[in-house]
Order: sequence, then structure tokens, then C-alpha cells
Amino acid sequence: MWRDEAYLLDMLIAAREAREFSKALTWEEFQNSSLHQHAIAKALENIGEAARKVSEETKTAHPEVPWREIVALRHRIAHDYFHLDLVRMWEIVQEDVPAVIQMLEPLVPPEES
Repeated sequence: MWRDEAYLLDMLIAAREAREFSKALTWEEFQNSSLHQHAIAKALENIGEAARKVSEETKTAHPEVPWREIVALRHRIAHDYFHLDLVRMWEIVQEDVPAVIQMLEPLVPPEES
């Protein structure tokens, strides 16, 4: 389980990074910024890579997390990068990522002071 906690933390950190990278952007700025497109795509890929390594036991215990979709997005980014749909990527970071953050936060042990 400790290994899963590390992967869940990796997912949470990457999700927070994706949101941070997009926080001050408009859709138009995102469209015109390859820097932000690459940064957000990498963060989304990292979420999926960590999700892929979470045990089946943990995935089964938390069906509210869309594991399959998260991993599928990782594969799409990694293997079909030059054909990514910017509209869909923007929707994911604006709508889906905040929901995933809320799902993951209770699963990650709090940091020690």
C-alpha cells in the first residue's frame, strides 16, 4: 500500500501542476503558447503514468477515480502527441483535473509538519 500512496501522491502533484500551469491562462493564450501546451500535456501524462502503476486492489477500492480514462489519456499523449486535440486538453485541465484532485486528496496521507 505504501507504494500506491507514493503513486497517488505523484498523481496529485502532477494534477496540481497542470492546474497551476493553466491557472492564469485564457483559452486564446493556451492556443498560442506551445510552452503551456507542452507543460500541461507532460503533467497530464505524468498523472496517467502514476495511475498506471497503482495496484488493482487500490483501483477497485476507489472506483470513483476514472483510472481507465486517465491511463488512456497518458497513452494518447505519449504515443500520438502530434495529433492532440487542444480543445479537449483544455477541457480536461479546466474541468476534469480539478475533480481528480478532489478525488485524490483524501487518498493521500497528509504531510507531516
